[in-house]
Parts: sequence; C-alpha cells; structure tokens
Amino acid sequence: MLNSKHIDKIIISIVFISVFIVFAFINGESFGLKKSTSNPPYANRLFNDGIVHELDIQIDKEVWESLLKNAKDKEYVCVDVTIDNEVFQNVGLRVKGNNSLAQIQKYGSKRFGFKIEFDHFDKNLTYHGLDKVSLNSSFQDNSFLKEYMTYKMMAHLEVPSSLCSYVFITVNGEDWGLYVAIEEVENAFAKRNFGIDYGQLYKPDYRRLKDENTDVALIYTGDDFANYDNIFRKARFKPSDEDKRRLIKSLEILSVGEDLEKIIDMDNLLRYFTVQSFVANFDSYLGQTGHNYFLYEKDGMLTMIPWDYNLAYGTYALGMTDPVNDPTLFVNLPIDSPALGDVLDKRPMFSNVMANPAYKEKYHNIYEDFISNFFDSGCFVKETAKTAKMISPYVMKDKTKFCSHEDFLLAVDTFQEFCLLRAKSVSGQLRGDIPSHFSQPGYSRENYIDASHISINDLGDFEDMRNLKLLYPDME
Repeated sequence: MLNSKHIDKIIISIVFISVFIVFAFINGESFGLKKSTSNPPYANRLFNDGIVHELDIQIDKEVWESLLKNAKDKEYVCVDVTIDNEVFQNVGLRVKGNNSLAQIQKYGSKRFGFKIEFDHFDKNLTYHGLDKVSLNSSFQDNSFLKEYMTYKMMAHLEVPSSLCSYVFITVNGEDWGLYVAIEEVENAFAKRNFGIDYGQLYKPDYRRLKDENTDVALIYTGDDFANYDNIFRKARFKPSDEDKRRLIKSLEILSVGEDLEKIIDMDNLLRYFTVQSFVANFDSYLGQTGHNYFLYEKDGMLTMIPWDYNLAYGTYALGMTDPVNDPTLFVNLPIDSPALGDVLDKRPMFSNVMANPAYKEKYHNIYEDFISNFFDSGCFVKETAKTAKMISPYVMKDKTKFCSHEDFLLAVDTFQEFCLLRAKSVSGQLRGDIPSHFSQPGYSRENYIDASHISINDLGDFEDMRNLKLLYPDME
C-alpha cells in the first residue's frame, strides 16, 4: 500500500495538473491554441468554397407557389432540404429582402433571396452546428462576385465575418439558380468567432429611411432606452436592461471621442473599415442609409460585423453624384472620407476614430498591407479568375438569373478592373499623390486614376430588370 507521504504527493500533483489544464483552457489562445468552437463542422462542409454545392428544396408545389406569390409576407414554411446529398427534414424556409424583394416583384421575376433556418420548427436541428443561412440571389450583381469577394477581403484581414460559398439551388429536383450562401450572424456565428461565452449582437436598422435614425448611426442621445429602439428591437439575443445600459454608456464615450480603446476593439474596427471603404458601399454605415452592419458588444467593448454587399462597388449611389454612376469618382473615393456630402459628420464610429492621429496612422498601415498582400501580390486576380471559372457553367444553366451569360462575363471583367484601379488609387492616396479626403487643402480630381472606360452599370443595374422579359419571353 502507498503510505500517506506518497498519497499527499500524488494529490498535490493531481491538483497542480488540474489547475494547469484549466488555466491553459481559459488562456489557450495566448499560447497559440484555437478555441474548440473556432472551426465547427459546417465550416468545411457547406462553406467549403472550392466547389459549387448542391441544395435541393423539397416542397409541396402549391406551398412553393404561395411562397413566391406572397413573398412580402416573409413567412416561414416547413420544407425538407438536401445539401450535397444529405437530407434535413422540417427546416424553415422564407423569402428575404426589402428593396430587392420589392424590385424583383415589380419587374415580374421570382428570383428572391431566401433564408433557411434549420432550427425554426425543430429546436434541436442544425446543419452540423449551423442554425441559419442566407441564400442571396445576386440582385444587381451580374458578376456574382461582390458578396463573395468582399467576404474574402474581410477574411484576409481576419475581420470576424460570415463564411460564404456558392450553391446551385433546385426545387423538387428542377433547376432554379446559382446563389451565394452566407452564414447568418446568429448563435453559430457568435460561437465560431467569439467562443461559447460570446456577448450581444445587434443589427441596427431603421423603420423608415426618412426618419433621423440617430441610433442606427450610433449617435448618443441620452440614456433613455427608447432613443435606441432601432438597435434594441433588432437584437439577435434578447438584451437585459444591464445590456442596454452598458451599450448606451459605450455610445456616450464614443460621442466624446476620447479613450476610445476602452469601448472599441480598435484593431478589428480599423480592419473592418479598411475593406468597407475600399468597396465603395453606400448602402452601409458609411452611406446615407447608415445600416447593413452588425454591432457586437461584450463587456462594453464594441466592434462592427460585415453584412450585405450586393450593392457595393458604386452600384448604390442614391443620386449623390452627377452622373449618378461616376466610375472615376468611385475608384478614387477618398479613404479618409469614404462618404459623400455631410454623412461622415453623423457617423461617429468612423469620424471620431479617424480624428485620432494614431488610429488614422494604424488604419493607413493596415490599408498599405492590404493593398500589397491582396492586390499587388496577385492574390485578388487569381481568386477572381478561379472563382469565375468555377461558377461560369452554373451561371450558364441558371434559369432565373437577372442577366445573360454574356453580361455575367462582362461584369466579371468590370469587377476585376474596378478593384485593380481602386487598389492603384488607394496606393496613390497613401503616398499623398491622390487626395485621401474630400476637404483636404488643394483638393482636385486632377490626379485621379481614370476609370472612364468602365461602366458601373455593367456590374448590375435596373436596366437588367427591365430587360427580363426579353431574357425570359415566357415570364409571367
């Protein structure tokens, strides 16, 4: 038998090892270890972006027709879904979109975007850990590349962002079309990016665009919860009163513009704004609408999560330029004032951060590395060429797409040219050869990179919608 002396040593050793294991588990990332939730099974299945996935929706014909006819209701219906030969039963499916939905209906198309919620009817069901996915129809994106490549850029800069891939949808075995599958920013996303002890997620959005919407702009207007209805009613997880007070306090500190690193994950935010400004997305926080982003908060610390890029790359200018689609302006959009008019005065998450010279310098350094490592290195050209080649056969057989295959090829070329010219302009802005701010002394378009040989409309325009009946003569 072991004597008490040895037993004491064994017990002490076990306690020491146990404490070390717990410490290592809690602080694993500082040792280079990844969280167990950082790479869930669904990441290498549906979001394996090296292939076009197959997704079949099995649905009663009358239910499908009703879903399309009453798209604005956005009501979930129960369907079975087969993804790459794997069947998931009793899944929730609904139409998605706001302006895109209305325009698609207006012009007689039925190519809506969809959301699939695996646990809508069965709370225990997921797709290998994934609770929800968006299926985007590439509305006003003839290249099928805007969303996909923007998320590639975000991933390159290690911004917490959605996984995405391509899926070819069939309905009851009949071809429907090529879509972009995007991981929804909900529970599974939060676990993957922030661990099991994740914080709060909000999707600030207006009720009516004509309203002031100061809360969507993240402007502090006092401590009354009601002043932030556009944030709190769009919470992904029900916020407590303490959650609300903590967020409002962070917005108050943001409004002052001092000690911002106490309430902002500055590294992530600056990386986010690097891509956000590069892609010239005016249907965003840096545009007149001020929305299309997620706000993540934990312990009073804030950062922004990317969302919705089909109208990026100058597609959605809201009449802010004359002509409306001015490719030379969008290619040379100043990185330090990536908005037109007085918009930035009402966007403290960008303007108050950039007012600090140290943060602005770090932003420029991130931008320099981004241009060098993603564009100058040839990574962008290689990725777009590989992706376009992969999806081209699926675009060709897509029976509901918004453009012809020839228009798709033109849009791919236009998208690539736009981005390469934009990268060239940003390099010039960082060197000081091209204005990086609209109000900079001596501002002139004289040194702009010329982009007059491309047309923003070729990326996708309402004219394509008007031509749908020419593309599909039998369209109802």
